[in-house]
Amino acid sequence: MRLNPVRIHQMAAMVVERLQARGLLEVQGKTDAVVQQVESAITTELHVEDRLNADVRDMLKQFDREFAEGRADYQKMFSMVKQKLIKERGIVL
Repeated sequence: MRLNPVRIHQMAAMVVERLQARGLLEVQGKTDAVVQQVESAITTELHVEDRLNADVRDMLKQFDREFAEGRADYQKMFSMVKQKLIKERGIVL
């Protein structure tokens, strides 16, 4: 995951604050519970991409020799395989 928990909390708090300011969200009681739910949603979505990247790395292990010998570009293959899996799995990043 590219974001640390402190940054995720800040983002979640900002989202809730902005939604409230625009009248799109009305919180009855403590805002902290809503912020925690938004944090959880953000974290879940970040883990989806982390799992996707791990799957791509696993798939590309079979081509380690080609990458080492310079016959294939790892970054280009990573990007291509990731895009293919995104389409196949219907993932929105």
